[in-house]
Amino acid sequence: MKIWMNGKLVDKEDAKVSVFDHGLLYGDGVFEGIRVYNGKIFQCNAHLDRLFESAAAINLELHYSRSELEKGMYEAMEANSITDGYIRLVVTRGIGTLGLNPYLCRQSATFAIVDQIAMYSEQMYREGIGVIVAKTRRVHESMMDPRVKSLNYLNNIKAKMEAVHAYVPEAIMLNADGYVCEATGDNVFIVRNAKLITPPSEAGILLGVTRNIVMHLARENDVPVLEDNFGVEDLYEADECFMTGTGAEVIAVTSVDGRRIGDGITGPVTRKLFDLFREFTTAGV
Repeated sequence: MKIWMNGKLVDKEDAKVSVFDHGLLYGDGVFEGIRVYNGKIFQCNAHLDRLFESAAAINLELHYSRSELEKGMYEAMEANSITDGYIRLVVTRGIGTLGLNPYLCRQSATFAIVDQIAMYSEQMYREGIGVIVAKTRRVHESMMDPRVKSLNYLNNIKAKMEAVHAYVPEAIMLNADGYVCEATGDNVFIVRNAKLITPPSEAGILLGVTRNIVMHLARENDVPVLEDNFGVEDLYEADECFMTGTGAEVIAVTSVDGRRIGDGITGPVTRKLFDLFREFTTAGV
C-alpha cells in the first residue's frame, strides 16, 4: 500500500509521524473521510471546503493548496488501484514541543490514506440495525465548535464503547439540552407522517456532506424536510429512522434501546432515499 504523505507517495511502512507531532500528543489536527466512486472523488469540493474551514477555525495553516491535495489523493488512488473506496485525509499540527503551544510547531503534516471501508454488512443495509441512546453527551458547542472535524474523537469513542458493550453497532448521542444530536460517526434522521426531520446545526451537530445530499435528494423528490430539535421519545415513536455518513452512506435504524421503530423494517421513505443516494453516487457527482 502507498500513502500520500507530505507531497509524495511512500510505502505504508514508511508513512510515519513524529512522537512530537501535536496531532498525536494532543489530537491537534483536522481530517476528512471521503468516498471514491467509479474512479472519482465524491463531493471533493465539499470535503475540501470543510477541511479548510475546520483548519481555519483552529488556526491551523495548511501547507498544501486545494488543487495539490486533490492531486495527491488521485495519485494515492492510482498507486493503490482504488476506483471504489475510501480516503482518509489528515492534517496534523506538526512537530512541536511537549507543551500545548501550537505556535511552536514548525509545519503541519499532511497525509492521505486510500483503502476500502465496509461499515455495515449488506444484510444490515437490507434489514436495518439496532442502536442505543448513549449516556455520554455531546460536548457543548460553547466548548468546542461541532463543525470542526478534529482529530480529538474521545467524546464519540466513549459513546461507541457503550454501543459495543450493548452489542449494537452504533449509539445515538444527545446534546446537553437532552435533544438528539448525532450518532458517534453519523447524522440522524427520523420520519414522521412522511416528513423527514433531522437535528439543526444549533443542536451541536457536524454538518455532514452525506446529510446535505440526502436532504437535497428528499426535497427534489417531494419529501418534506424539517431541521428541528427532537428528543428520545420522538425517536421511539418515529415511523422510520435512519443515519447518514460518508462511511455508512444511508442505513436504516429499526430499533432504539431495544424498542422497535415503526414496523421494525426498513421503511419506504428510507428505502427511497437509499436508492436515490446510490443512484446519485453512480452518477459520480
